[in-house]
Amino acid sequence: MLDADLKNQLQTYLQKLTRPVAITAALDDGAKSQELRELLVELTRLSDLVTLREARETGDRVPSFALSTPGETISLRFAGIPMGHEFTSLVLALLQVGGHPSKLAQDVIEQVRALDGEYLFETYFSLSCQNCPDVVQALNLMAVLNPKIRHVAIDGALFQSEVDARQVMSVPTVVLNGEIFAAGRMGVEEILAKLDTGAGAREAAKIASKDAFDVLIVGGGPAGAAAAIYAARKGIRTGIAVERFGGQVLDTMAIENFVSVPETEGPKLAAAMERHVRDYDVDIMNLQRAEQLIPAGADGLVEVKLASGASLKSKSVILATGARWRQMNVPGENDYRNKGVAYCPHCDGPLFKGKRVAVIGGGNSGVEAAIDLAGIVAHVTLIEFDAKLRADEVLQRKLRSLPNVEVIVSAQTTEVLGDGRKVTGLKYQDRTTQAGHTLALDGIFVQIGLLPNTEWLKGTLALSPRGEIVIDERGQTSLPGVFAAGDATTVPYKQIVIAMSEGSKAALGAFDHLIRSSAPAAAATPAAEAA
Repeated sequence: MLDADLKNQLQTYLQKLTRPVAITAALDDGAKSQELRELLVELTRLSDLVTLREARETGDRVPSFALSTPGETISLRFAGIPMGHEFTSLVLALLQVGGHPSKLAQDVIEQVRALDGEYLFETYFSLSCQNCPDVVQALNLMAVLNPKIRHVAIDGALFQSEVDARQVMSVPTVVLNGEIFAAGRMGVEEILAKLDTGAGAREAAKIASKDAFDVLIVGGGPAGAAAAIYAARKGIRTGIAVERFGGQVLDTMAIENFVSVPETEGPKLAAAMERHVRDYDVDIMNLQRAEQLIPAGADGLVEVKLASGASLKSKSVILATGARWRQMNVPGENDYRNKGVAYCPHCDGPLFKGKRVAVIGGGNSGVEAAIDLAGIVAHVTLIEFDAKLRADEVLQRKLRSLPNVEVIVSAQTTEVLGDGRKVTGLKYQDRTTQAGHTLALDGIFVQIGLLPNTEWLKGTLALSPRGEIVIDERGQTSLPGVFAAGDATTVPYKQIVIAMSEGSKAALGAFDHLIRSSAPAAAATPAAEAA
């Protein structure tokens, strides 16, 4: 099951084990159990500290396996075969159960250990989901740190009847003590914020007490990360407030045009960006959403108010808030979000195996989604507002070759239909004849472009008709001392490499602003102006 290179890498990792890891597997005679058995046997051959036994208890999902170590109460189980994106989750679980320390901040570790109560977490994932490993790994680690926390990671595609019974229609979906707890990407800090209701107030108080920054970056995507690195390298006081580190990159499956890196995945690149930022003296404030920007007053400081109630002040600010998936904004869309309305075909596609779905959007993203889904679902209907598809011709040819795909152009989606629990179809209007039509569906994947995250800035600084922050060649906005970079701005071509360069440029622009604004008036000579 594991090739030679992967075995060698895994064997190297398992040398870091400091205590035994006991694998207890619940298996039967089925093909999937045989596949899992082969994987687990291979693991035992790579380290003398890893042992395997088969013992099925009442209620155990089959196939599944638990990890534990003698002398410790750890309840951590994988239901399914953790390959694909979840293979890293398996490796980390082996290391952490085997005594290898986590890189989690010590104060966060203590917060996990201090949780009281009984917590049974069940996470539904798909092997093609790039968002799922963060949640699985976070809850696995919490189960290792606190014996009152139990976690089972469940492959939704393998346990389809369970997924249907619980109406799980997007991944990752987390169930806590039998009730839906959350859906979507989360890390340990986000989970703690939901469990520990006082954590947000404590963090807000800590943030409010911070001294003013020289440069404050708002947003943790490629532009924000680059800006933080470039600013910190200047030796100035740098802070970065992020809602989630990585931004849209976290939702990107494959990246093949990042110069010098032939191929990578979004979450890997996001993790690398965060590690790089942490190599510098940057004050990182996670889980913080900006709500208001207040221009510099008499003290020369720009203020950013956060949703937590805290405020941050800085001599200069770089806005790198990025963009998000555009919604259809039709009746029923929000009602059935994560109940059949989805925005990530890679993540949620496996949950619709053998069902009928629609893809909204005929650009590259929409056509690529339809092609991918066609290999999983029974039928795909692609709906495009324009009179023709806008995707690259090579993608269109591939799409037309698929027998279970129908393309409808000149169509405007008007309503998402459902039965109160899940999507049952959609209505659309033919833009040529004005006739209305209804499609019976189980899922709808929306792929109609991006919307800049700038609503909170309206009326504060200049925005384009599309809502993008207007900037000049230095990244300067219409407000002195406020710069912007990345997909939230008017810069053309929304690409990772461009966002990084724009973030770097904005940081240099902010540094130049600091130098000029702090220089004595007499220093503003022609020579200085030309510098």
